[in-house]
Amino acid sequence: MSTGKILVVDDDKNICELLRLYLEKEGYNVSIANDGEEALLRFAADTPDLVLLDVMMPKLDGWQVCREIRKKSECPIIMITAKGETFDKVLGLELGADDYVVKPFDSKEIVARIKAVLRRSVKAAPETNVKEVSYDKLVVNMTKYELKVDGKVVEAPPKELELLFHLASNPNRVYTRDQLLDEVWGFEYYGDSRTVDVHVKRLREKLEGVSDKWALKTVWGVGYKFEVKE
Repeated sequence: MSTGKILVVDDDKNICELLRLYLEKEGYNVSIANDGEEALLRFAADTPDLVLLDVMMPKLDGWQVCREIRKKSECPIIMITAKGETFDKVLGLELGADDYVVKPFDSKEIVARIKAVLRRSVKAAPETNVKEVSYDKLVVNMTKYELKVDGKVVEAPPKELELLFHLASNPNRVYTRDQLLDEVWGFEYYGDSRTVDVHVKRLREKLEGVSDKWALKTVWGVGYKFEVKE
């Protein structure tokens, strides 16, 4: 039987009650919010272990709520929406969501995804002591979630930092897009792997031309690597 606190955020009260039923049956403690402002208040009061977050809501939408939560917490977030376009998936993941479920969803799938995301977050917790890599004019600090380029702090979404940290921690190793989705996002991504390309493109905009001792390289037909020159 599972344990943990889950915040369910959706303006459809029927969906909230359905999810409450599924999740309480699995042993989770469930709290509910029906709009974005209430979600942030409930998040602060309950300190949940995971948030199920609908995208289209009154007052503040799911993107805004996700952004606000990420300013102060690494609590796992699973986005729930009726939209299935790649753009929405990429946006949610860039803002720091850990997974993405499209309505209508199957109760078993959503419970399985919750368990997978929670397992991943528990595994990541002990690693917080050693979470920095540095190269010439580049420092990626995952304890502070901070990117420094040529001595200056550069703003970057959490998933961009996690992707760069993963690649830079394994210099010259080539990763396929599927490997990066599995190892950085930590779940089997159902959809377009272009989300990796989007993140790499944005990282390159921040890193291009900074140093000739390393580079974020495309390995054509395979994937990507963080190349360090001997």
